[in-house]
Amino acid sequence: MKHLFRHTILAFGMAAMAGPAVSAEPFRVAHVTDFSGPLGAYAQQLATGLEMGFQYATQGKGEVAGRRIEVLVKDSQGDPARARALVEEAYAEDDAHIVVGPVASGVALATLPIAEEYERIIMPEGVADAITGASWNPYVIRVGRNSSQDAVANAVALGKPGVCVATIAQDYAFGRDGVAAYKEAMDGTGGKVVHEEYLPTDATDFTAAAERLFGALRDREGCDEGRYIFAIWAGSVNPLARIQDLQPARHGIKLAAGGNILPVLAAYGDLEGMEGAGFYYFESPDNPINDWMVKEHQARFKAAPDFFTAQGFSQALAIVAALEKSGGDSDTEALLEAFRGLEFDTPKGKMRIRPEDGQALQSMYHFRIKREPRDDWFADRTVTAGVPELVREIPFDAMDIPVRNQR
Repeated sequence: MKHLFRHTILAFGMAAMAGPAVSAEPFRVAHVTDFSGPLGAYAQQLATGLEMGFQYATQGKGEVAGRRIEVLVKDSQGDPARARALVEEAYAEDDAHIVVGPVASGVALATLPIAEEYERIIMPEGVADAITGASWNPYVIRVGRNSSQDAVANAVALGKPGVCVATIAQDYAFGRDGVAAYKEAMDGTGGKVVHEEYLPTDATDFTAAAERLFGALRDREGCDEGRYIFAIWAGSVNPLARIQDLQPARHGIKLAAGGNILPVLAAYGDLEGMEGAGFYYFESPDNPINDWMVKEHQARFKAAPDFFTAQGFSQALAIVAALEKSGGDSDTEALLEAFRGLEFDTPKGKMRIRPEDGQALQSMYHFRIKREPRDDWFADRTVTAGVPELVREIPFDAMDIPVRNQR
């Protein structure tokens, strides 16, 4: 099986900036993710961020600790069986030191046993808690957030006694893990999840589900501090706009959600005042790395960096920081030791890899949606969007993120 295409970081316009030739064996990173399929936009953002992150971390040289960084790109097409085969190919045939991806949680979960079999590091891009929870193994390092981080941040933003929430989510690992974590986190604030609604990942009709959500909330007692519908949804089709069309406010119900990619936020213009907490929006962090990424992304693409661009960028910074810490040693145990407890700077500020489960602890952002025209989000159009204005940064030490692995 051949990979989709292959390139090195030096191919990304950096050769002219490189110093003397590097003679040591290249450090190989295989990016195996879902470039085709419903999460293709996420995968492309991750790839762009990974490229830019390596460029930033190596000052354009494409090498670290005497090792040239080589990136091999493979399209898993959202297919668990194909992803497993490509990850095995990366370790067995390409001799990759690290595999990054996939982004679909169910696909990512299918690949974890391959990393354990080959005793090589994998950095899944999916969000499901099971990745660093029930399905975790010692070769898993995750820089992206997990469902518990989404859940705890959103509970911190909205939860308190007298708050009642009904959830709507996609019926797969991302959605179900997210709701389970959110329910646990909301209980910790004194709030309560009173109803759970799950729909197929390709659902486009949300009317019947919305009526069930309304029914679960509108006449319920003990909800004096707020009735909310909270959505956990991936992809470009989002239920919130349709639910808003059905006028939940007439039942005293508000909408809530985590952050999302810019094309989804562009549709949030009619959801002004909605609150939630998210992983990243390019105007939320205030630090030099984010400033560089935003400026460089605008220069290259005439558009703002998005949700997963920041994750891909941070993944590259984590890899470079670990390789520097190991002194260029790419032996798996040396790299794992370098990742344990690793602290590194990212577009979101400082992250720390938790030794117990390889999960990166990181800030999240409490936001409130404001309707506003934007001409800097996309290269080809101006939109009247739902801008997630920052209410407050939630630092990682203010969130109690459970360790869920069973080893």
